[in-house]
Amino acid sequence: MSKGLKKLFSSDGWWAVMLIAPAFLGTFIFIILPIFASLGLSFVKWNLISSPAFVGISNYTELFSEPLFYKVLWNTFYYAFATAILSIIIPLILAYALDQKIKGSGFFKGAYFLPYVTPMVVIGIVWTWIFDPNYGILNWLLGVGDNIKWLYDERFAMPALIIVSVWKNIGYNMIIFLAGLQAIPESVNEASEIEGATGIKRLFYVTIPLLSPTLFFVSIMTVISSFQVFDLIYMMTGGGPENSTMVMVYWLFRQAFEYFNIGKASAIAYVLFAIILLLTLFQWATRKRWVLNE
Repeated sequence: MSKGLKKLFSSDGWWAVMLIAPAFLGTFIFIILPIFASLGLSFVKWNLISSPAFVGISNYTELFSEPLFYKVLWNTFYYAFATAILSIIIPLILAYALDQKIKGSGFFKGAYFLPYVTPMVVIGIVWTWIFDPNYGILNWLLGVGDNIKWLYDERFAMPALIIVSVWKNIGYNMIIFLAGLQAIPESVNEASEIEGATGIKRLFYVTIPLLSPTLFFVSIMTVISSFQVFDLIYMMTGGGPENSTMVMVYWLFRQAFEYFNIGKASAIAYVLFAIILLLTLFQWATRKRWVLNE
């Protein structure tokens, strides 16, 4: 018996196995197994009532031949990239401002972080009221009456959702950036001042390069979460008007639980998975060009 197996079958080894077994079983049953099961389902026709029928790649070919797929794909990219870009730039600016030791920074940290921990149900209800063209406060503040029907107009529905999503994400990303800024040694800032790098110059040539590992992490996580949006769409627009806010995950949900087209829903899931995987690999492959110490 090898040395490794002897350690495993020792009393300490069995205790280790017993301790990690629940976590391993939970991961296998609730994550790994469903992943492979859904992959298998993407090759069948099944409505939850009749027996599954193997159809090969027809779910995928049907998906790619459907005009709605390309509209949903565009909506998803539009929402994800707009949300990701704004959810990185705005929190970075706020974090940099709060890092300057301004008065009342503790209050602002809590105020900006509060939306992130607020339940999406509450956020959906409040912002639906804010955007309402008849009695919502936003049109009143803008002085446009009921001329802008935010959630009921194809032109404004998606921008409205992006506004809400960015507002919710600001706090979390800001805290991450703030932690990264505070991890920069004070000696570096002092040295940059001696060299004459102050203000904007120091921000772009000293602070942001040193913050690049944090930026890399935030960009990956924000892009992934933006492509997986569901609850905001479900609460505020239901994919409308005229499918203008229909995104991949919400379309998947409707195919599975409204039309009971489980095979097609699984195919949508794996197309989305492929998109997110490729984008993540692209970000990872390009990190050496801009992430410090890579």
